[in-house]
Amino acid sequence: MPRIALATYDPGDEPHHDRDLPVLVAALTDAGAEAVAVHWDDPGLDWSGFDLVLIRSTWDYSWRADEFVTWAERAGKATRIANPAAVVRWNTDKRYLGDLAAAGVPVVPTSYLAPGDAPDLPADREFVVKPTFGAGARFAARYTPGERDRAVGHLARMHDEGLTAMVQPYVEGIDVSGERALQFFGGRLLHASRKRAVLAPGAAYDADKVAHPDLEPWTPTPAELAVAERALAAVPEAPELLYARVDLVDGADGEPRVMELELVEPNLFLFLHPGSVDAVVTAVLAAATRRPPSAAAAPR
Repeated sequence: MPRIALATYDPGDEPHHDRDLPVLVAALTDAGAEAVAVHWDDPGLDWSGFDLVLIRSTWDYSWRADEFVTWAERAGKATRIANPAAVVRWNTDKRYLGDLAAAGVPVVPTSYLAPGDAPDLPADREFVVKPTFGAGARFAARYTPGERDRAVGHLARMHDEGLTAMVQPYVEGIDVSGERALQFFGGRLLHASRKRAVLAPGAAYDADKVAHPDLEPWTPTPAELAVAERALAAVPEAPELLYARVDLVDGADGEPRVMELELVEPNLFLFLHPGSVDAVVTAVLAAATRRPPSAAAAPR
């Protein structure tokens, strides 16, 4: 009976936002595992007591990115963690988009402004400003060229907090064909979903946002699948990924581009795709019971 920890966040007195978590715990338990949902930042947990730590809805990590990465590395030394700690370190910083672009993956064009950098912003088109460490559209907003002063204030707020900003053109294809999320699990396409634009014109960067508006099932096109697979193949050192979500939008040429590559705590949307639960359980159990590479290579 493998022991599996599903790492999540501590909601305190608020309702928990991960609708899939109790479903996944119950399904793993029914399949014969000892599965428990635990808070990733619980100082009293002994991670070595689990066969697998599955990072699920650690959705508060972006406020404490360094602490979170340190935790993942510590847990990864104590037991198997999915995805691996090296992937967590790389993927929590959205400057990974530059790595993907350098590998030839079509991505949304992105520039970066660290604290102290001049506010170099587009003067001829709508653009988006958001932090390199962020989730759920936190501190993200879209601006017209005439709203430069508001955008500069946004940058100043992030820089005051030590955050590096990302600046991207607003991809108008989102308003037409939405943003598509291709979810992979156990190395295979699990399902896909589509949502509409998150960032409304004029909305403040610190306003609450609906992370997945008008979410619906989606059948990916061959072009979308090809770009997603190119992005996964470009992850440094070709690690073993238990799960991945590739978020795509259409560029000005109508071709899909990577908006984000979610390798840490992507929402699985199992509530929208209940038929995917069995495949997730199978892949998680396989990861939990697989011998580590050192054991597999040991002489008999």
